[in-house]
Amino acid sequence: MPDIITLFTIEQIVQNREHVSAVELNDVTFGYGDTVAVEGVSLSVEEGEFLGILGPNGSGKTTLLHLMIGLKQPNRGVVRLFGQRAAEFEDGERVGYVAQRATDRGDAMPISVRETVLMGRFPHAGHSRIGGEDRAAVERALDRVGITDLADRPIDRLSGGQRQRTFIARALAAEADLLALDEPTVGVDVDSRTAFYDLLDELNAEGMTIVLIEHDVDILTTHVDTVACLNRRLYHHGDTASFLESDAIEEAYGRRSGVLDHHV
Repeated sequence: MPDIITLFTIEQIVQNREHVSAVELNDVTFGYGDTVAVEGVSLSVEEGEFLGILGPNGSGKTTLLHLMIGLKQPNRGVVRLFGQRAAEFEDGERVGYVAQRATDRGDAMPISVRETVLMGRFPHAGHSRIGGEDRAAVERALDRVGITDLADRPIDRLSGGQRQRTFIARALAAEADLLALDEPTVGVDVDSRTAFYDLLDELNAEGMTIVLIEHDVDILTTHVDTVACLNRRLYHHGDTASFLESDAIEEAYGRRSGVLDHHV
């Protein structure tokens, strides 16, 4: 049995272990030529958090999301994914990304739902052939999002809501820890949108970290834990209650001037 000193030392090690966020941005700025899209943004997303990003058209939301998951590199500042610089991050399968207007892209993909989801296993297979465990992971993902009955259907014959679930299933098959979605409900009917957010709530409750861009304030504040309100600069970052009590929307959408304090 370890003595008291040993136990105390172990406890100190655990308590002093460096905390690692799923995503961390420190004074990040990015521009397209002379046009600044994101300026001086600092925020972190903890593992298991559900973050919503909100802002007017052209405010830099998609650029910010791309920076957060390493699709773009900042002109200034540092982005880290799971403690590693995003530019050097090699565990791409840990991040599932559903791009803006992804529900429209199935028209250019003459493959089945199952084949689309199987793409999520490619990083795990590496140079090896797709095996039994990979196919089992695909079936589990299809079942988890409720589209097993659509597995053999061509993706170009799916509704927008069904395509959403297909791309989510691909991320699940990849065993992603972070799911990033860019306005995923654009062009989707109300019933499918409600079912989609119910699924996101369930995935988040099971421990998946989610970062979501959503233009509908009511939907966003109903589901997310924290809100980042952006218009080039960050006007608010904090829990949903503090966001609703703030003037962030008026500030970010240009009705008033000034930048709010950054709440963490």
